[in-house]
Amino acid sequence: MRTLLLDVQGKAAPCCSKSHIAYRFFLPRPGGRLLLDFAYGPNNLEDPVKAKALIEESLRTYVEEELQDQAKARWESYLPLKNLITVSVDGPGGHRGAAHRHDPEQHLFLSRNEASPGLEHGELRQGMWEVTLSLHAILTDWCAYSLQIWQEEEVAR
Repeated sequence: MRTLLLDVQGKAAPCCSKSHIAYRFFLPRPGGRLLLDFAYGPNNLEDPVKAKALIEESLRTYVEEELQDQAKARWESYLPLKNLITVSVDGPGGHRGAAHRHDPEQHLFLSRNEASPGLEHGELRQGMWEVTLSLHAILTDWCAYSLQIWQEEEVAR
């Protein structure tokens, strides 16, 4: 049996880049599996004019001045530019890991004996948990996201 613990949707704008959104939820009973479904989109910035402007701005910031003309001439090699939102999990006992992936759709889990890469397996303690969305880069005008979290009971074998 699955129990829905959290179901949220939101939108982020470019001004939200380099920020975090934390969602707290209560795990009503210990054990089982914690399932997280996270998705965001659009994934890529499709506007070539805006992409070129962002790339040129970054080149001015991060590339030595004498190499900027050469880098600007091949600005298209930096495409596609992507939005990036990642997921971190904290439980009552502390940090349980981070799924810092570029995948715009992620199905993650934690349980006593196994967990998705980047997350730590171990006892699932009853109490307050927190999932943090890190908005590393929002390049499109809007980026919508959704997060659902369930607790699944352990199946006796």
